[in-house]
Amino acid sequence: MSLFSAILDKLGFGHKDAAPSVPTAVPEPAPDIATASAPAAVAVTEVDVVAKLEGLAAENPQTLNWKVSIVDLLKLLNLDSSLAARKELATELGCPGAMLADSAQMNIWLHKTVLQKLAANGGNVPKELL
Repeated sequence: MSLFSAILDKLGFGHKDAAPSVPTAVPEPAPDIATASAPAAVAVTEVDVVAKLEGLAAENPQTLNWKVSIVDLLKLLNLDSSLAARKELATELGCPGAMLADSAQMNIWLHKTVLQKLAANGGNVPKELL
C-alpha cells in the first residue's frame, strides 16, 4: 500500500462508515434521448478532512500543527513521518526532483499537495488550506 493510500485509509476515504462526512447531491449525466427519464441525484459522501483531523488532534497528547506541517499531519495519522517516508511520499505524488534535495521546500510542497490530493479524492478541505 502506498503512503498516500494509507493517508486516505486513515481518514476514512472509500469506507461507508467514513465519519464525519457531509452528504452531497451530484446529478447523474444527462440520459440518452431514446431512453429519456427524469434525471435522479446520486448521494456522494464527502470526507470532512478538517473535522476528522481536528478530532484526532483533540485526542492526541501532543500539540501537532497539522495545518502547516506534513510531519505533524503524518504523526497525527499515526504514520511514518521520517525523512525517508516523506521522500517516498513526495516521489509518489510527483515532487520535482530539485525539491527532494531540500527537505524544507519538499515538506512545504508535500503538505500542500497532500491536501490538494485529499480534496481531489472527495475530501472537504477549505480553500485557505489549499
